[in-house]
Amino acid sequence: MNAADGPLSTAKIRPLRRVEYDRLVDLGVFDGEPIELIQGRLVIVSPQGEPHAFCVTRLNKILVRALGDAAEVRPQQPLAASDVSEPEPDIAVVPAGDYLDAHPRTAHLVIEVSVSSLREDRQVKGPIYAAAGVTEYWIVDVGGQCIEVYSDPGTEGYAGVIRHGLHAVLTVPGFPDVTVRVRDVMPPSPAPTG
Repeated sequence: MNAADGPLSTAKIRPLRRVEYDRLVDLGVFDGEPIELIQGRLVIVSPQGEPHAFCVTRLNKILVRALGDAAEVRPQQPLAASDVSEPEPDIAVVPAGDYLDAHPRTAHLVIEVSVSSLREDRQVKGPIYAAAGVTEYWIVDVGGQCIEVYSDPGTEGYAGVIRHGLHAVLTVPGFPDVTVRVRDVMPPSPAPTG
């Protein structure tokens, strides 16, 4: 018998709503568990290796310095993207505020660093961020040594995508004076051996 033949194969599954998830988080139900709410399901967040942590740290430092008090830079914090999704993007640049009463619902920019999650970042998270009205979505493709910039959000996803290589300079949406050089966020290549 395979999993599709089990008793749940014909059962209707009700997604967990974001307000329910937030209440469970407030009660401490998931303390210590690396999870996020994606399309009504609890998804385990992959552990971060050194290249991933390097990129997130560099992006956070660059953006905090450049934006100052003009916007909030939220590393790995919840974004109330929809009634059934509350991802925790690697970086979110959101309007200035303290967000004590609720997580932000949208952002100027969301960035995901992808070492092994490129397909999920493109196909699952991209449409979630677009539907939430996130102006731009960047995927730092560590293996490809580039940043994919997704723009023109809509209910089905982003209409535009451009891959920018190491020599590109990107502008943070809504902040024309704030730029990020792709090469400045990539981990250094290992030194050649032999």
